[in-house]
Amino acid sequence: MYEPFEHTADIGLKITAKNKSELFIEACKGFYSLLIDDPTSVEPKLAVSLEVQGEHPELLLRDLLAELLYLFDTEKLCLRDFEVTFTPSGLHLDAKGEHIDLARHKLMHEVKAVTYHNLQVTETPHGWLAEVIFDI
Repeated sequence: MYEPFEHTADIGLKITAKNKSELFIEACKGFYSLLIDDPTSVEPKLAVSLEVQGEHPELLLRDLLAELLYLFDTEKLCLRDFEVTFTPSGLHLDAKGEHIDLARHKLMHEVKAVTYHNLQVTETPHGWLAEVIFDI
């Protein structure tokens, strides 16, 4: 589950999940909910795979979301149906999606960057928790 929150001139996501893979998937879903009005309207027309290198969960999450932002900005690609697998060197993401169709996708926030400010990924007794703030 993800929940947006306001943060000065930025916007953040608080994400909770049962396990780390689900946490990263929910973060991806939450990210696209900031970009377009109805992420469920994205059709799974294209398959995308990404590798993100790193050891620390916070940096992996930030770098993954930064990669998704790059794909959105450069290719107007919006994704859904995420699968995350952790590897010895980082993570692997498989997702499906399509290019933005302005006739069907209403753009929301213009995200400029995924920040390091108050970035956290924590395992709790009840599952996993993350917070990430985006510069808008």
